[in-house]
Amino acid sequence: MKKLCFVATIPAVVHSFLKGHISACAEQWPVSIVSTPVDKGLLRDLDAQFIPLAIERKASPWRDMLALVQLVILFRRERFDLVHSIMPKTGFLSMLAAWLAGVPHRVHTFTGQVWASKRGLKRRIFKSFDKLIVLFATHIIVDSPSQRDFLAAEGVLPQGKGIVIGHGSICGVDAQRFHPDTQLRDAVRTELDISSDQTVILFLGRLNRDKGMLDLAVAFADIAAQHNDIILVLVGAEEDVPFTRIQEICGAHRDRLRRVTFTPNPERYMAAADIFCLPSYREGFGQVIIEAGASGVPSVASRIYGITDAIEDGQTGLLFPAGDVAALTQALLKLIANRELRQKMGEAARVRALELFPSQKITREVLALYSGLLCRN
Repeated sequence: MKKLCFVATIPAVVHSFLKGHISACAEQWPVSIVSTPVDKGLLRDLDAQFIPLAIERKASPWRDMLALVQLVILFRRERFDLVHSIMPKTGFLSMLAAWLAGVPHRVHTFTGQVWASKRGLKRRIFKSFDKLIVLFATHIIVDSPSQRDFLAAEGVLPQGKGIVIGHGSICGVDAQRFHPDTQLRDAVRTELDISSDQTVILFLGRLNRDKGMLDLAVAFADIAAQHNDIILVLVGAEEDVPFTRIQEICGAHRDRLRRVTFTPNPERYMAAADIFCLPSYREGFGQVIIEAGASGVPSVASRIYGITDAIEDGQTGLLFPAGDVAALTQALLKLIANRELRQKMGEAARVRALELFPSQKITREVLALYSGLLCRN
């Protein structure tokens, strides 16, 4: 019996992106999940062995070396036939360990590059780690066509090596979870003290600079000064942009901010939104955009690789140049001022999300990839 192993830094990543694939795999093969034990309850419904192993997101040479040794020992002991990693440092450690342990099939998924928004030495160092991931992996999955083109142009990915599943996305979108829901919309708005006639801009993701959080705060402060019925909902964990900093930027309009630190149920907040906003400087695809689309919500987002695969500009949302706060503000104002346009784009976004990115289709193609690989040995 073939054995599979998925490795991620934190269980929340597995919960958000890999649950469907793992559930389907577990029907055919024994599956293990390697991740930090924090929040492992998110994975309790999965028919898979959970193996706790701490891999920190930040650089820590001693702890990283310890994690590498532990992974090599684990892979040799368990004799996995396929190891699949996600997230940058996890990918480097897992692919190197799997190579050292002689795992025949080593798969990594690129979901964006931390070095894409960096310059100088930091860019070269982080980029070199991605090149090493490609070197040690036998197969590379890239979650959007434009990201694959970017990696090839940057010399990270050899032409023809990157695999894009379907039209892109790690896991697609589940239409049973993400859909317009009037009752849920009203319930969530009541929880957040938002009236039915207020317009809600939603951001869902980590609060950091690369996600464009400071740009969004400045844009919202300008918009709130012009419209007194606009609410900005921020859902996600703080990183290098504290919520207090966003409040400072919004100044007198901070009372129209709503904050949710983390949710395992993003569909609740998608249902409550009128506009989704992702002003990011780097993305592999923009999974949240198609989830918003399936919920009937149009998006305003940066015109960068990855996101350009998730949005059809002018049809399912609006794109603007990354870092251009004035353009971001104008794009949001355009949708705020035109309810009919929002509805039209939201309907088109839902049709596109369900036609191009259904989760069942993505999972089927991932399983077909695994089956093809596992039949080779």
